[in-house]
Amino acid sequence: MSHDSTAAPDAAARKLSGRRRKEIVAVLLFSGGPIFESSIPLSVFGIDRQDAGVPRYRLLVASGEEGPLRTTGGLELTAPYGLEAISRAGTVVVPAWRSITSPPPEEALDALRRAHEEGARIVGLCTGAFVLAAAGLLDGRPATTHWMYAPTLAKRYPSVHVDPRELFVDDGDVLTSAGTAAGIDLCLHIVRTDHGNEAAGALARRLVVPPRRSGGQERYLDRSLPEEIGADPLAEVVAWALEHLHEQFDVETLAARAYMSRRTFDRRFRSLTGSAPLQWLITQRVLQAQRLLETSDYSVDEVAGRCGFRSPVALRGHFRRQLGSSPAAYRAAYRARRPQGDRPGDTDGTGGTTSPHVPQEAAPVPMQTRRTAAASALGPSASVSTDNGKHVPELYAASRGGLPGQRSAH
Repeated sequence: MSHDSTAAPDAAARKLSGRRRKEIVAVLLFSGGPIFESSIPLSVFGIDRQDAGVPRYRLLVASGEEGPLRTTGGLELTAPYGLEAISRAGTVVVPAWRSITSPPPEEALDALRRAHEEGARIVGLCTGAFVLAAAGLLDGRPATTHWMYAPTLAKRYPSVHVDPRELFVDDGDVLTSAGTAAGIDLCLHIVRTDHGNEAAGALARRLVVPPRRSGGQERYLDRSLPEEIGADPLAEVVAWALEHLHEQFDVETLAARAYMSRRTFDRRFRSLTGSAPLQWLITQRVLQAQRLLETSDYSVDEVAGRCGFRSPVALRGHFRRQLGSSPAAYRAAYRARRPQGDRPGDTDGTGGTTSPHVPQEAAPVPMQTRRTAAASALGPSASVSTDNGKHVPELYAASRGGLPGQRSAH
């Protein structure tokens, strides 16, 4: 974070920064943190792998609060250092925070602020971004976190430019990552930044992970939503939109149904979800197309029309941007992974042929049910920062172990 200050404090900060080395890594642990995320920087920076061509880091594991640290599974950890270790480190990693609704200890936040002012590189993995945000280190900066918590981060810290599409965000001296495995991606990126591609590649081989993963969190986004949004009147407009995705309407239509100007509607929608309504609407149309490609025999042109796209070309463009695959390739890959008897048009096991599964028109649904569905559909995928015009999909298919037809990591 840049500050307007006098020349004397700047000089002092540069001098203090010079006494810090980025190869000294402090990992700040808290009680209640998940053990997987906590172990990632310990494994990356705490094991001597010089025999494999990985430069050595010096690891300082620090406790962010008093007492033994309880982690997942009822384990208790004792960190060898306290907050004083942060004053010696050129890189400080916060791998996780136990609760996105409770504030971190003020002593730990003060230590992080001092480290940053003195030139340390500050890293937040997954929910560790909430600790960095609470310290004010993400104000006015781009950042990411687990897609599930991105709406909360955006709503609680509106000055943070939350982008849940990214696996990690490097903003120079402050870096954040998405959940769990994305922490490995960011740690590898740090090694690559410090020591080059060869060192990062050697470490990746030791960890048996890709040195780089393409794409972002888009393929993993779900449809769940913080409960408080379901009670908002805007949910009724969203419910209508979900029921009429087969029609060609735009955000102006939604704003009119909400009895708001376009500008007011955009602002209200963003305040609730962190997303621009246009991006949410495109996401819903792509998600509906994904479902129809999986469950029906409609042609791609028919799918485009039934999802409200003005042309098959528009569907293909948005589908490829969000899923890294054409609709036809997605359907082929999806069906190749399904059991033989569970595909549209496959044999029924008696020598006959099953009829293609074509979704029927839904029966009328009570408004309360529609509001609940609308609240679900507004979910974390709506928490997209859309300044660059990209779109974020909601992909329930992630529970199947990844998306058929997704770009391979490299």
